[in-house]
Amino acid sequence: MVKRSVVIGVGHYLPERVVPNSEFEKTLDTSDEWIRTRSGIERRHFAAEDETTSDLATHAAEAALTDAGLKATDIDAVIVATSTPDLTFPSVATMVQARLELTHGFAFDVQAVCAGFIYALSTANAMILTGQAQRILVIGAETFSRIMDWTDRSTCVLFGDGAGAVILEARVGGGTPDDRGILAVDLNSDGRYKDLLYVDGGVSTGTSGHLRMQGNQVFRHAVAKLAQTAETALTSAGLSAADVDWIVPHQANIRIIQGTAKKMGLSMDNVVVTVQDHGNTSAASIPLALSVGKARGQIKPGDLLVTEAIGGGLAWGAVVLRW
Repeated sequence: MVKRSVVIGVGHYLPERVVPNSEFEKTLDTSDEWIRTRSGIERRHFAAEDETTSDLATHAAEAALTDAGLKATDIDAVIVATSTPDLTFPSVATMVQARLELTHGFAFDVQAVCAGFIYALSTANAMILTGQAQRILVIGAETFSRIMDWTDRSTCVLFGDGAGAVILEARVGGGTPDDRGILAVDLNSDGRYKDLLYVDGGVSTGTSGHLRMQGNQVFRHAVAKLAQTAETALTSAGLSAADVDWIVPHQANIRIIQGTAKKMGLSMDNVVVTVQDHGNTSAASIPLALSVGKARGQIKPGDLLVTEAIGGGLAWGAVVLRW
């Protein structure tokens, strides 16, 4: 018998404002067709002026608690993956902890950009396996609309705001690939590629800065690295792509999603796709897709999932889990 980290609740939150591609036609040399063809994105959500990343994260957390039938006091720790915190410090996670009126346990943020939720899930899993916590609320939340350069048509049309959350609980499994919960994790990074995707602000500049991306170069790295990390994680779990029910990928670009599925030898019928409705919500995109996939009736108990992401750093990784 072995300890496993099992997902027992999932939820998400999207800001009220929906921004269709046509809205960008008013200010940029772009079109709905151009954006759809290159990214698969049709619309995205933007946070209201008074809405923060911690607001989005708290709403998603409350939805996950409701889904799990738990109270906030049942949670031992809160981990938030974000690259757009409300403040330099304290962490978004401690703000969520306060909003949930959770006065015990611990809370902290993880920053690995679009791969942040994978890193946060890996961290939570390790803490559960070592007995540091029994139940952990893992959240991905972003307000990327706050760091867009609205004159750069190649980037500002791609991103959106949102939050997703899962609750992991320590359970006992038989130690086989048939167990529910996280079965394997693979994490990677290579700092030599910093200039491919970064924000040109921070404490060194005194500004929050804007996102800068060499899209073609990121695309070139993404498909190969995502397929490879998924394969590595599956092998570690004693499984193969043929065992996978659903790929739940980072929702950055439909062409990356299609390319990764093809490289893994899987049909798009086995992929949860939300990029058309949300755009790229960075660390929020995977938990958002998990929550929407469950709500749609796609993801069912016992299904084998592979979830993978790549982001600035470059940082990338994959998690294999049984729902």
